[in-house]
Amino acid sequence: MSSIRIGIGGWSFAPWRKNFYPDGLKQAEELAYASTRLSSIEINGTFYRQQTAKSFAEWREAVPKDFVFAVKAHRATTHGRDFNGAAEAIERFLGSGVAELGEKLGPILWQFPPTRKFQAELCEGFLAALPKALEGRRLRHAIEARHPSFLDPAWIAQLRAHGVACVLVDSEKQALRGDLTADFVYARLQLNQADAPEGYATEKLDGWAARLKNWAAGKKVTDLTLVGAAEVKPARHDCFAYFISGDKERAPDSALAMLRRIGKE
Repeated sequence: MSSIRIGIGGWSFAPWRKNFYPDGLKQAEELAYASTRLSSIEINGTFYRQQTAKSFAEWREAVPKDFVFAVKAHRATTHGRDFNGAAEAIERFLGSGVAELGEKLGPILWQFPPTRKFQAELCEGFLAALPKALEGRRLRHAIEARHPSFLDPAWIAQLRAHGVACVLVDSEKQALRGDLTADFVYARLQLNQADAPEGYATEKLDGWAARLKNWAAGKKVTDLTLVGAAEVKPARHDCFAYFISGDKERAPDSALAMLRRIGKE
């Protein structure tokens, strides 16, 4: 069985101080507390602002030994016109101190803007610019391409050729597809509901728990539509699932509910 890690996007959000963090907890201690309840967190502040090596090192030291971060790449890497300057921006982002996370560095998320359309040649250039390793540590890359034109078998084939994960998105804005294109799964679950007993629809939590368990065990998942051809032979996949967006104040509840379902709480 490969690993299944469940988390949220970020750790500093005022409403969580009422429904997740203990009363009186210092804001500086929120990451340390969250990392004892969850098994991963997607760092999203890195998307908006270049961080420092010191910050990455402090985050590494604040969490338990078996905790893993996902890191959302800076928007300068993905939002340039026709990927103009992407290679330089990727190098600059990865050189900002990401390696300081050490063994706690998990996947890196590259999020394309919703207006970017699939252009095979340009996308090939972007994929080729993603390094396989950083200071001797293997990198895992995941791409969330949001424009409908990426629902193309050619895009799935490109991702597989480079071993880059196609992010699976549970959202009202994007079509959910189940193509696995790397040796790990990256899911962003964006339908948190304020009035749901566990923060997310019960049937959806049950469905995602079953999928994650099957992917981790190397079993087929047959209830999701595929864009490209199915994998020839199912294999075990490490899984990362993050509850974000929707009614964000319920994201920690949703994550804890999922951890209960996979027996990891």
